[in-house]
Amino acid sequence: MTATATPATRLTPQQRKAIVAGAIGNTVEWVDWAIYTTFAAVFSKQFFPSGDETVSLLSTLAVFAVGFLMRPIGGAILGAYGDRHGRKKGMTLTISLMAAAAFVIAICPGYESIGIAAPIVLVLARLVQGFSAGGEFGTSSAFLVESAAPGRRAFAGSWQQVSVGGGVLIASGLGTVLTSTLDEAALQSWGWRVAFVLGGLLGLVGLWLRVSVPETEAFAKAASSGRTRANPLVVMVRDHPRAALRVAGVTIAGTLLYYVWVSYMPTYAHVDTGIPLNQALLANTIAVLVFLILLPFGGLLSDLVGRKPTMLGFALGFLVLAWPAFRFLDGGFGSLLVIELVGMVFLVGYSANCAAIMAEQFPAEVRTTGIGLPYALAVAIFGGTAPYVTTWLSSSGHRDLVWMYVAAAALIGVIVYATMPETKGKELT
Repeated sequence: MTATATPATRLTPQQRKAIVAGAIGNTVEWVDWAIYTTFAAVFSKQFFPSGDETVSLLSTLAVFAVGFLMRPIGGAILGAYGDRHGRKKGMTLTISLMAAAAFVIAICPGYESIGIAAPIVLVLARLVQGFSAGGEFGTSSAFLVESAAPGRRAFAGSWQQVSVGGGVLIASGLGTVLTSTLDEAALQSWGWRVAFVLGGLLGLVGLWLRVSVPETEAFAKAASSGRTRANPLVVMVRDHPRAALRVAGVTIAGTLLYYVWVSYMPTYAHVDTGIPLNQALLANTIAVLVFLILLPFGGLLSDLVGRKPTMLGFALGFLVLAWPAFRFLDGGFGSLLVIELVGMVFLVGYSANCAAIMAEQFPAEVRTTGIGLPYALAVAIFGGTAPYVTTWLSSSGHRDLVWMYVAAAALIGVIVYATMPETKGKELT
């Protein structure tokens, strides 16, 4: 990468179309991903009936396999596919896999109809979705950042995170509508299947959008100049190990704090302080909406002042916030909402930056692999375990250590962000 004189900040109509299509496609991809968890409590008995130890074990193994095994595998394999064949083909493949798996879940008969085959089909479909999700982050991040004007890369990349949150909110809203309009019998028998059908149909809309956009200029140049590689994964590990480690390092604090604040804080507050779960979820929903609104502005700030200042603001903010956040959780709605909101504001510094920073570490021929695999591994190891660790600390009589766990993650972030090179204004090669 070489420095540019004056980074362009104006997005062309074609760039705007590409960013919109990429963001919407990513949103519907994550709708399909989130529908499973939204409706899991509704359909679980149809696939994992109680009293059958084999099926119960299969269910446990499926959760493990999907959450922690398939995403890094998807990041490696689908990332390499995107580096060999292009971002457009990579994104159409990931959304096709996700939508197809949603349709399979929608029509799969229950355990009473086909026995053990039912949970096996469900597990396989969910494994496909985990594989797809693992490849989606690297491919969509590379596409969005490469589609932007040089001076708007963080802004464009921030929409990757906006679209993820938007997909989760849409899935949650769909769950609210169906559970509010259907009685329990209808919801159990066919209502949950409607959700997966709708998710699959949205996936087809996303597929159409992705097919309609052109390939990115960065990949087209790499392909035309013969820089694409037969095995991008090997090239990435051999030629760019420091960049890959940097991506993992950038992700550690971000994913751990993201999971604690965005995904787990309502449950933690409910269990630890006794606040009613519906109030905790309401505070979380308000904070997440504010977070999604702020993300593009966080991207614009990063494009203005740089990646390092905004990332350091995120990590230093949580380093200061960690102790008072957990010390002053008192079971009240107001205190939880304030803590959630302050954390979300700091979190914007990471989430608005991460796609651009990771994309700026690699040349086009290994960019999706370089983003996808280290990111997925860091998420699996640090993000996926965050709820377990915080729950164990709290339930084992070590509640005072929870804030230290959060502060330790933030401190790692401070060290990584302070020592990484500034990539704002660099030319993508």
